Amino acid sequence: YVVGQVSGSLGAAAAPAAPLARLFRAAAPPVLLAVPGGTKKRKRTEDGEKASEEQSSSIIQEPPVKAKKAKKKERSEAEKKLSERENALEQADEEEDQKLLQNKAKQKKKASQAIAKNVVNSATGGTAKQQKRKRVADETADRRTVFVGNLPVTCTVQVLKSLFKKYGRIQSIRFRSLIPAEDTVSKKVAAIKHKVHPNAKFVNAYVVFKEECDAQKALKENGTEIASGFHIRVDTASKTSSHDNKRSVFLGNLSYDIRDDAVREHFHVCGDVVGVRVVRDRTTGLGKGFGYVLFENTDAVHLALKLNNSVLMGRKIRVQRVADKRKAQKGPDQSRAPKDRVDKKKKKEKSCSNDSFVGEKATPLKKSTKPKRLKTIPKSKAGKNK
Repeated sequence: YVVGQVSGSLGAAAAPAAPLARLFRAAAPPVLLAVPGGTKKRKRTEDGEKASEEQSSSIIQEPPVKAKKAKKKERSEAEKKLSERENALEQADEEEDQKLLQNKAKQKKKASQAIAKNVVNSATGGTAKQQKRKRVADETADRRTVFVGNLPVTCTVQVLKSLFKKYGRIQSIRFRSLIPAEDTVSKKVAAIKHKVHPNAKFVNAYVVFKEECDAQKALKENGTEIASGFHIRVDTASKTSSHDNKRSVFLGNLSYDIRDDAVREHFHVCGDVVGVRVVRDRTTGLGKGFGYVLFENTDAVHLALKLNNSVLMGRKIRVQRVADKRKAQKGPDQSRAPKDRVDKKKKKEKSCSNDSFVGEKATPLKKSTKPKRLKTIPKSKAGKNK
C-alpha cells in the first residue's frame, strides 16, 4: 500500500466508501517490495531437497550397479588372460626377430673377419717376404762390409781408399762414432764439415766392397799402424766375427780416458796382440770402464791372467777369462745334477761311518762327597726273601 492512499481515505468524511473502493480496483496494480535475506534461505532449502532426492535415488539404484561391477570384473579376468596370451605371442615374435638379427650380424662379422684375415695374411705374407729379402740383402751386405776401428780424427776417405783399394773395388765408405762439436749439429753434418769435438781422438769407419772375397782379404790390415799411436782394428761387420773367447781376456776397472794403444802396450809382454776393444759411449766417446784383448795364441791368455790387479793409468785393472754365453746358460742346469749326486753320496758316507760323527762334549757330573745310606730291610721281608 501507498502511504498517501490510506491517509486520504480515512480523512474524507463526505464520501467515506469511495476512496476505499479505489484501493481494490483492478486498475491499480499491486506494488511488491523486495525483502532482503529471503533468497538465501530458499536456495538452501532447494539444495537440501535436491541432496535428499539424490540420496534416495542412489539407495534405490545400488543393487543394479553392483551387478554391473561384477560383470565388469568377470570380463576383465577373461580380457587379462587374452591380453597375456597376446603379449606372450608378441614377445616370442620379438625374440625370434632379435635372434634372426643377431645371427645375421654374426654372419656379417664372420665374413668381415674372414676378409680381414685374408687381407692381413696377404699383407703379412708380402711383408714377411719383404723382410726376408731385406735380411738376406743385409746379410750379404754385411759380408761385404769391413769394420775399421781406432782411426785418428784426421783420417779422410782418401786415406782409407788408398789403404784398401789394393784388395778390390770399394763401393762406399762411411764414418761412425763421431762426436760433433755442438749438440745442435748432427753427426753426419759434423763428418762432412769436419766439426768434431776437440776432446775426440779417434773415429770408426765401415768400408763396403763390391765382392765378399775382397772383404775377407782386407782383414789382413788388422793391427797395422796407420798413424803414430793408432793401430787399426779390422773385422767383418757380420755376426760371424773372428773373435775367439779362448784367445781373449776381459778387462775391468779401466780408465775412462784410456786409449787402445795403451792397453796394447800393457799386454804386449804376454804375446802378440791381435786386437784391442774398449767399450765406449756412443754420444760422448768415453770408455765405460771395461774392454777385451784378443791374442794370437791361447798361451798368452795364461800370462795375461797374471797381470790381474796390475796398475794401468793409475788404476788396478781386473783381468779375467771370457766366459762363453752358451756354456754359461747351459752350465748351471747341467752342473747341478752331479753336485747333488756327490752331496748325497757324501751324506750317506757320513751317516754310515761312525768316525766322521762329531758331537758335543758332555760335561762330567760332580760326585757327591756325602756317604750313601744303607737301606734297612725289615725282618719279615728278609725272611720271605730267604
